[in-house]
Amino acid sequence: MNDIPAPDDRQDDRVDADGEAQDTDENGSQLARASEVLPTLIPLLPVASRPFFPGQAVPLLMDAEHWRSTLVQVGESEHKILGVVLTGAESSEESTADELYAVGTACRVHRVAEDEGKLQVLVECLQRFNIERFVNRKAPFTARVDYMPEPRHEPESEVKAYAMAVINTIKELLPLNPLYVEELKMFLDRFGPDDPSHLADFAASLTTSSKEQLQEVLEAVPLMKRMEKVLVLLNNELELARAQQKIRESVEERMQKQQREFFLKEQLKAIQKELGIAKDDRTAEIDKFKERLEKLKLTEEAQKRVDEEMDKMSVLEPGSPEYSVTRNYLDWITLMPWGVDSADKLDLKRARRILDRDHYGLADVKDRILEFLAVGIHKGEIAGSIILLVGPPGVGKTSIGRSIADTLGRRFYRFSVGGIRDEAEIKGHRRTYIGAMPGKFIQAIKDAGTENPVIMLDEIDKIGASYHGDPASALLEVLDPEQNRDFLDHYLDLRFDLSKVLFVCTANQTDTIPGPLLDRMEVIQLSGYIADEKLAIAKKYLLPRQIERAGLDKGTVKLATKTLRAVIEGYARDAGVRRLEKQLGKIVRKSAVRLLEGEETPVSVSPEQLRDYLGSPVFRDERKLGGPGVVTGLAWTAMGGATLSIEAVRTHEYNRGFKLTGQLGEVMKESAEIAYGYIVSHANKFEADPNFFEKGFIHLHVPAGATPKDGPSAGITMASALLSLARSKPVRRLAMTGELTLTGEVFPIGGVREKLIAARRAGIKEIILPADNEGEYSEVPEHIKKGLKVHFVSRFEDVEPLLFAKK
Repeated sequence: MNDIPAPDDRQDDRVDADGEAQDTDENGSQLARASEVLPTLIPLLPVASRPFFPGQAVPLLMDAEHWRSTLVQVGESEHKILGVVLTGAESSEESTADELYAVGTACRVHRVAEDEGKLQVLVECLQRFNIERFVNRKAPFTARVDYMPEPRHEPESEVKAYAMAVINTIKELLPLNPLYVEELKMFLDRFGPDDPSHLADFAASLTTSSKEQLQEVLEAVPLMKRMEKVLVLLNNELELARAQQKIRESVEERMQKQQREFFLKEQLKAIQKELGIAKDDRTAEIDKFKERLEKLKLTEEAQKRVDEEMDKMSVLEPGSPEYSVTRNYLDWITLMPWGVDSADKLDLKRARRILDRDHYGLADVKDRILEFLAVGIHKGEIAGSIILLVGPPGVGKTSIGRSIADTLGRRFYRFSVGGIRDEAEIKGHRRTYIGAMPGKFIQAIKDAGTENPVIMLDEIDKIGASYHGDPASALLEVLDPEQNRDFLDHYLDLRFDLSKVLFVCTANQTDTIPGPLLDRMEVIQLSGYIADEKLAIAKKYLLPRQIERAGLDKGTVKLATKTLRAVIEGYARDAGVRRLEKQLGKIVRKSAVRLLEGEETPVSVSPEQLRDYLGSPVFRDERKLGGPGVVTGLAWTAMGGATLSIEAVRTHEYNRGFKLTGQLGEVMKESAEIAYGYIVSHANKFEADPNFFEKGFIHLHVPAGATPKDGPSAGITMASALLSLARSKPVRRLAMTGELTLTGEVFPIGGVREKLIAARRAGIKEIILPADNEGEYSEVPEHIKKGLKVHFVSRFEDVEPLLFAKK
C-alpha cells in the first residue's frame, strides 16, 4: 500500500476537532469545515510500547500482514482518522479487545508506505477519546468512541504555577540530553508556552517513564491532576538524567586520564629517543640481564650460552612466543648465584652453643654433628656431605637441620620430597614443554642466593616412583659428591656445581630408601626421648612457646612437674614430643577461655584436672600380664621402641600341633617355628616334660593383632614363653630381645637404644640383650642406662637361668 485510498462518500456522525457539534443556525452561522470534524466510529490500532499524546506527530512501524486491512479502512474514510490505543499485551499483533485501555488518542494518517513487509505510517495526534463500545472485537478493531475535549478556559494562577514548574524542569533537562532541545523546538513551532494542556502532554512524552505511568497522564483530563502527575514524572526523569550524566562524566574522566597518560608516555618515549636516552623494552631487558651478569662469575660454558641467547633475543620480536621463552631462560640463568658463596662460620664453641640452645638432650647426635663440623674446620670448608637424620616423628629432625644452617651461618632451604613421583621435579623440564621450569634443586639454589646453602630434603624415605620416572634414582646424581659437581638440569641445560651444598635428609626409617642412595649418606640416628627428657623439653621449650602463641603473658599458665609428668605418661607416650606439644597447646587454649571468664591468674592445672582439659587418658599403664607362658619382649617400630607381650597356652590334648596369631610377618613366623622346634628338642635339658609338647596343641599369640609385626628379634622371647608354659612357671618381671637359631645361639638385633627407652617407659628394670650388642649398649647415654640391670647372653642356655625366680 503506497497511497491512501480515496475517501468514501458516506458520512458518519461527526464532532469538530474540539469535541463540539457544528450546525447551521437560523441566522446562517458558518458551517464547520469537514477536516475539523472527527468521526465517532473509528478503526483502532493497538500499540504496545507507550501511548500517544495530542499535539504529537509520530511515525509508526507495524506489521503489514496484521494491520493492512485497518490502514485500508482508514484510507477509504473521508477524514483518515485512526484511534491509537495502548494495549497490555507484549506486542500489538497479540493484543485482544479486552487488553486495550479505555482511553486512546485520535490520530490523522498523513502518509503510508510499505517496505519489506512493514508499514511505515506518519500520524498526527489530535484528541483524547474514550471507547464506548466495540463494533468489531477482532482485528481490524472498530469502536464507537466519545471524545474528551481539552480545557479551553483561561489558566488559573495555580495552573500557571505548575506550568512554570514544568517549564523550569524541562530547562534543567535540556543540558543533560541534547535530544530534548530538538523536541522543544518542534513543540514551540506548533504551540506556545501559554498552552498548559499541550505543555503537560509534551512534557510527559519527553520522559522515559513506563507505559502504565504515561497512560495515567493520558487518562487525566482535568488539567491540575494531569500537571501534578507530569511534574512527578519530570522530576524522576531529571534525577535519572543527572545520575546518568554523573556516571558518564566519571567514565569520560577516567578514560581521558588514561588517554592523557598514554599520550604523555608516548611523547616522553619519543623525546627520550630523540635525545638518545631512551630504550625500548627489549633493550631494557637485555641491559637488565647484563647488569646482573656483572656481579656473577659464570663458567665458560654458561657464558657462551648466555651470549648466544642474548644475540637471539636481540633479533626476536617482543610479541613472539620464542622471545618469551628466551627471556624466561635468561632470567633464570642470571638469577642463579654463579660464584656467589656465603662465608662459613667455623667456630666449634658457637656451634655447640647454638645446638644446646635449640635442642635438649640428643648428646650423641650433637657430638656427631660437632665431629662433622670439626673435620670441616680442619679442611677449611664443609662440602660434599650428605647427612641423613633417621628417627621417629616429632624428635626434632627438621629443627636440627635448621640449627646446622645457623651454626654455619648459611642460608637454609627446605622442601619435602615425600610423594614426589616425577623425575622432572628433581631434574627439571626441557624447554620444549609449555610451562617448563627448572627442578627443585635449581629453584632452591636460586631462592637461597648462594652456591653453598643447607638444603633439607624432608621425608626422603617416602619418595615414590611412577611411569614418569624414578625420582630416587634421579637423586643419586644430585647427592653423590662425585657426580654433583657437574649436575645437569634439563631446563638450564648447563652444568652447575652442587658440591658446595650441604644436604640434610630426614627419614623415619631406612628400609624404603634405595641401597645406592643410602650408601651415599652419613646416617645419624635420633632415638625417642625418655620421660625425664620430655619433662625438661616441656618446661624449657614447649609450654613457654604455647603460652606465647596464645598471646598470654609469661607465667599466666602454670603446670606443676606432677602435672607435666601425668600429661607425658597418659597423653603423650610416643617417642617424639609433637603430641606432647599439641596436648600442652590444648591446655593453654582452655586456660585462655577460663581467663576470659574471670578466673584469676595464674591458672594452675593439677593432675586431677587433666581429664577436664584433655579428656580421658590415651595411654594407660600396660597390663602386667603374668602367669606361665607370658613373657615381655622388646620391639623396634618407626615410632620408636615398644614393649611386646607374648602369650603361649596349650589349648587341648586331642592332637599335637602349633598355631600362631597376631598378624605376624614371614620372618617372625619363622622365628616362632625355630623357637618351638628348639624348645621341643631340648625339653629334657630345661627340666620340661617332653610329653607336654608330644600330646598338646600349642597356641602362641602376640597381642595387638591389628598391628603388623615382623622381625627376628623376638626369637628368645617366644622360646622363653614356650619354656615357661611347659614348666608351668611364671617368668620374672623382665624384658628381652634377641634372635634365636635352631642350635640355641643368640644373634644380635638392632635398635638397642629405642628398646631400652621402651623398657624404661614400661617400668621394667631388668633386660636381656644379645652379647654381640654389648658394644652398642656401651654407646647408649648414661641417663638412659641408669637404673637398668642388663644381662648379655650368647646362647639360650644363658637365658634360662634368668627367667625364673630362685627358690
